Amino acid sequence: MAHRHLHKAHSKLQPISLWYFLAAALISGTVCVYAMRQNNLTMVSLRNDVFAADKSGGDVEAALKSLQRHIYSHMNTNLNSSNSVYPPIQLKYTYERLVQAEKDRVSTTNARLYSDAQAFCHQQPPSSGQLTCVGDYVTTHTAKEQPIPASLYQFDFVSPGWTPDLAGWSLAVTAILMMLFSLRYGLERLIRHELKNNI
Repeated sequence: MAHRHLHKAHSKLQPISLWYFLAAALISGTVCVYAMRQNNLTMVSLRNDVFAADKSGGDVEAALKSLQRHIYSHMNTNLNSSNSVYPPIQLKYTYERLVQAEKDRVSTTNARLYSDAQAFCHQQPPSSGQLTCVGDYVTTHTAKEQPIPASLYQFDFVSPGWTPDLAGWSLAVTAILMMLFSLRYGLERLIRHELKNNI
């Protein structure tokens, strides 16, 4: 009786060729590798757009948002693998421009400080010493550079381990097909072994 059931199960498995699962898994795996490569190439292109916008003074914020959206929604887009600098996105030119603008602001403010002090002290009662008044005014109104935190211009985006894009779905399909291949292969061997033992 068991022999007849095993023979029936074996005949039902025969039309489902083991190699269909393997061929489909290889095709799906190839699609997955291609899609992951495309994800990475797009990330590199978007990263270069950020660097170009930073260097030229373009719309860095829009370029950063595009890069961030792509990385957060696609697999294989981690920046750390291709860049030894950490954090991998550093807006060097934007930061340098802001530091220079702050230096220029301080320089411009302090350049007219002496003439502002003289004008202010000229309006004061003559009892207060002119030199003392100018010295006090300069001391209290001297502009100082405000530090600009470099960390505000450094970014690190990490891609998720799996995403519902072409790469993610083809990876899931490949894994399922390989499990079906293994299951089908295991069942085939088990049934053959049992049939051989029941003869």
